[in-house]
Amino acid sequence: MQKLKMHSPDMTQEHIARIRELFPNCVTEARGKDGSLRLSVDFDLLRQELSDSIVEGPQERYHLDWPGKREAMLAANAPIAKALRPCREESVDFDTTKNLFIEGDNLDALKLLQETYLGKVKMIYIDPPYNTGNDFIYNDDFAETSEAYLSRSNQKDEAGNRLVANPDSNGRFHSAWLSMMYPRLKIARNLLADDGVIFISCDDNESHNIIQLCNSVLGFENFAGQFVWRKRTAKSDVPFGVSQDCEKIICYVKTDKTSLAIPGGTRRYFETDDLKGRPWRIHDLTTQRTSVERPNSYFTIVNPKNGKEYPANPNRTWAVTKETFDEYYQKDRIVFPGDYDFLSITKPAFRYFKDEDEAKAGERFGFIPVSTFLPDTVGMTKEGTEDIGKIFERKVFSFPKPISLIKFFIQATTAVSPHDSAIILDFFAGSSTTAHAVMQLNAEDGGNRQFIMVQLPEACDTQSEAAKAGYGTIAEISKERIRRAGKKILEGDCHEGWNRDVGFRVLKVDTSNMADVFYTPDALQQSLLDLTTDNIKPGRTPEDLLFQVLLDWGVELTLPIRKESIQGKTVFFVDDNALVACFDRGIDEALVRELATCAPLRVVFRDNGFVSDAVKINVEQIFRQLSPGTEVRCL
Repeated sequence: MQKLKMHSPDMTQEHIARIRELFPNCVTEARGKDGSLRLSVDFDLLRQELSDSIVEGPQERYHLDWPGKREAMLAANAPIAKALRPCREESVDFDTTKNLFIEGDNLDALKLLQETYLGKVKMIYIDPPYNTGNDFIYNDDFAETSEAYLSRSNQKDEAGNRLVANPDSNGRFHSAWLSMMYPRLKIARNLLADDGVIFISCDDNESHNIIQLCNSVLGFENFAGQFVWRKRTAKSDVPFGVSQDCEKIICYVKTDKTSLAIPGGTRRYFETDDLKGRPWRIHDLTTQRTSVERPNSYFTIVNPKNGKEYPANPNRTWAVTKETFDEYYQKDRIVFPGDYDFLSITKPAFRYFKDEDEAKAGERFGFIPVSTFLPDTVGMTKEGTEDIGKIFERKVFSFPKPISLIKFFIQATTAVSPHDSAIILDFFAGSSTTAHAVMQLNAEDGGNRQFIMVQLPEACDTQSEAAKAGYGTIAEISKERIRRAGKKILEGDCHEGWNRDVGFRVLKVDTSNMADVFYTPDALQQSLLDLTTDNIKPGRTPEDLLFQVLLDWGVELTLPIRKESIQGKTVFFVDDNALVACFDRGIDEALVRELATCAPLRVVFRDNGFVSDAVKINVEQIFRQLSPGTEVRCL
């Protein structure tokens, strides 16, 4: 029996709990005066979080540490002066799509997204470099104050190389990998919604470190599970006779209130006259096993009602034997093509009943809890290779994840309502399997999920099949896969309620649109004033400026954009009147008054775009009279 406390609340521990919510990595374990372990604030790390320069002062504690950790913390917090420049010619349905493809360093991209998408991302899936000795680690050198970094980040790297090799000769340094991952995970946590979930693929090289790192960044209490994915069948030609057949997918939730479940909503239930009172759903009747592995399941199913035959696939047999199939058919467990007009299936499927699902789940939220043992419907690497092979008709990418793997996790995290506009983020996009999975699942269940892909334009090996096919970078492969996959999906059977969004806006990370004088006006020499009459870099388009304004104001980057000509000037309307922007020169009071009659929430002009200083001074007064709720800015 527990005893009463008989004392007032321990406010120290409550304060620590609040700090833990904001900075989970700064709360660790320490021994109290009585020798018991208690939560304690790591003030050295807290000072680092609140400082824009490296703080010294290590002490013994239980936590994950490595050379370069403080630099990595600084990298996570340091601001950048960069922009996302739209690229219409590489986009698909630029004006209407809700999907994004960002080309550039993913740390830069995450920092640029964090204000606009703070707490809005439902699911993150990443498949980062595994640190095998053959990949690359991002080179993030931020061992300087944020002020110095802000100034430096305006300039393009003279070497033009954001990657450094981490070869096997370096001993597969864990520190370099951890320093690369830490700031990205730190910002990714900020992007997650309160009920958001992150999945991280890894192998045995770093699986032990990624859990400790996530415990630090996301909080150990938010560890949801470690899924085991079988990526291939066993091989014998391996060191020590142990075949590495499986990879891990580490899962953390944003808060401990988040639940993951395979839903009845996503696995749609049907109510039919022949089975009144028993809603049911269908499930794939095949399994990821060959005829050699499961000879008893390699047979031809015959529909007793019409004699039509359905031979087994030698590479993907039936999930049941002939005897079990006959038993299931007698119990109304089998659904054939043509049994129901509303079903668009091409082979026999298995029928599950809702009441049985709920009984198995104990009616917990009405969902079936997710098991860490992935089902047979989740394919292996060879299926991922087949997925992309069907799109390109040649091998252009090595070891892609199968679509079925990503679909499984999307279904588990968008269970409540697939029709909500859940945002799925992958900032190690690779060949964009995640984008492909989002579009495919939306086509199947009519969902409105949106994707954000981020991929560095890493050069393809000149001797690779990708290079021979004309693809210079991984980002080019990634974008082309989305284009081809979207087209192929639209050619097939699609849910009638789906919005058919297979487009994406391409945005490229670049230096700021603002000239150096905008950031460092004090450094300007009097003799150079005539050369700096404009604070915008040469060659930047009005649409470039618009997207930097969207980022600066925290406006979603997928809102519809309309361009109109008003009084001879180009005016952008974002989501009708959410934002109105005009970056032309020669703006007079007549144009300002006409824009004010639109009553936009926000309006922005070019700083030197007005015909006179008098007009610039009167702008705010005009809006105050005609549209007092409008926020007026200039750049």
